[in-house]
Amino acid sequence: MTKTGSPAERFSSRNPDDFAVPTGREEDWRFTPMRKLRTILRPYQSEGTEKVSVSGPQGARWSIVGRDHPRFGSVLRPADRVSALAFANVSDILFIEIDAETQLSEPVTVTVTGEPGLNYGHVVVEAKPYSKATVVFDHTGNTTDTANVEFLLGDGAQLSIVTVQDWGSEAIHVSTHTALIGRDAQFDHVSVTLGGAIVRLSPTVRFAGPGGSAQLFGLSFAGAGQHFESRLYVDHAVPNCSSNVVYKSALDADSARTVWIGDVRIRPEATGTSTYELNRNLLLTEGARADSVPNLEIETGEITGAGHASATGRFDDLQLFYLQSRGIPEDEARRLVVRGFFADVLTHINVAALHDRLMATIDARLGGKPSDDAADLVADETGTA
Repeated sequence: MTKTGSPAERFSSRNPDDFAVPTGREEDWRFTPMRKLRTILRPYQSEGTEKVSVSGPQGARWSIVGRDHPRFGSVLRPADRVSALAFANVSDILFIEIDAETQLSEPVTVTVTGEPGLNYGHVVVEAKPYSKATVVFDHTGNTTDTANVEFLLGDGAQLSIVTVQDWGSEAIHVSTHTALIGRDAQFDHVSVTLGGAIVRLSPTVRFAGPGGSAQLFGLSFAGAGQHFESRLYVDHAVPNCSSNVVYKSALDADSARTVWIGDVRIRPEATGTSTYELNRNLLLTEGARADSVPNLEIETGEITGAGHASATGRFDDLQLFYLQSRGIPEDEARRLVVRGFFADVLTHINVAALHDRLMATIDARLGGKPSDDAADLVADETGTA
């Protein structure tokens, strides 16, 4: 058990009993619809209704290991009861290993397909020193999934993660992602949430050596009855590291809900830190609600730079008018503006087929697919939001 004296450093423990059963009044849970999560707040028997498959090129290896594997728990420090329950009760761990000094030609893809039922999950990804790889997590189907994912980056490693939550309408997905970044290593994490009843992701980043870099990007598109929540924690505790956070959400129903919490701590020893976090939310429908809470705690004056920004607003009628004045119908113009809003997040998905699939899904949610000529116009004239 780890207990701290600073409000910025969260209480953490591997013992679920060290966390009270949340009621929804706690700061960490006050935005979450707790009544719909009752079944995962206490231990349950995993029902095995998820199918997990892995594919990838030479230079990557994967296997199912037990709790006695030395990498299990080497990065994760559970900071809430659900994460601690998943850690304490999972039995099979998917271990993915990227060979040292290897540059993978294709991504490693982890496909998770869920049927109704309760499931614990745990994945450990180790990128050994000076390796370079992309790992994609693709979630579909209807299930209840509570999981932890650990990323261990050796010195000089470059690891890009793309996690797609394209669940069915009844799915519940609560997951903690934790990365430990070695000296001069680079970690990119892109989260895309399009489906599910409740999706709550908690990415956490820590640095193990100077020169590390973390970029966290997020995109969510919430519709009727969907609750998408992202809770980030970036802990700068060593010198000369950098972090950059960009999360964007669009909401297209009066019952749509998104939550973004961005916590960055710069400890006294983290001199030379550079950090920035940005959250933007686009309300396409009256009644939709987006909560955005950036937090920045700086404990040293010897930093390169630090800042945050957050904005939530309705659809820009001026952009819509501009596009319509050039002969683009209103429905297509709306799709183009949302495309432009998401563009600077989607550009960080370096898997072409996945990028195209996600864009097609977003277009379909908006009622169609813009023509190529119109897409070129909005890229040239309006830029990104």
